[in-house]
Amino acid sequence: MIYHSTRMSIRPGVAAEKREEAVESLRNQGRVIPSVKSFIVGRDIGGEYEFAATYVIEDLDGYWEYLIHPAHHHTDMIGLPLVDKFVSYDVVDDDDPEMAAKIAALHQRRYDNDPELTQLVANLASYEGSAAPGPHGDR
Repeated sequence: MIYHSTRMSIRPGVAAEKREEAVESLRNQGRVIPSVKSFIVGRDIGGEYEFAATYVIEDLDGYWEYLIHPAHHHTDMIGLPLVDKFVSYDVVDDDDPEMAAKIAALHQRRYDNDPELTQLVANLASYEGSAAPGPHGDR
């Protein structure tokens, strides 16, 4: 299993309705992406981030389905312009020593095929984690 998590803080001055639209879109991902077995989206407590999401996905094929699903793309398009700081990480129960590289390769393939997403991620003030170093390899 792969527990894919993201944590984010929102840029100052973003309207409350835009925040809620983005958070609801994160929830929608969990409801509509078939490979998501369970999920939680909500306030991030105990750190420097405001919101967090965790999606439980069975395997790398499901992870790819999650990454390229239209619901995920929608969240990126409406949510990333609001984000200041972002971190993603994955917890896995697979002993494959190449798992981190395989996950990073999926993210890179997604960047390679989506220039608009690549630009949105490049514009973030801070970006770390399993999908990093990001589209330009400089983070």
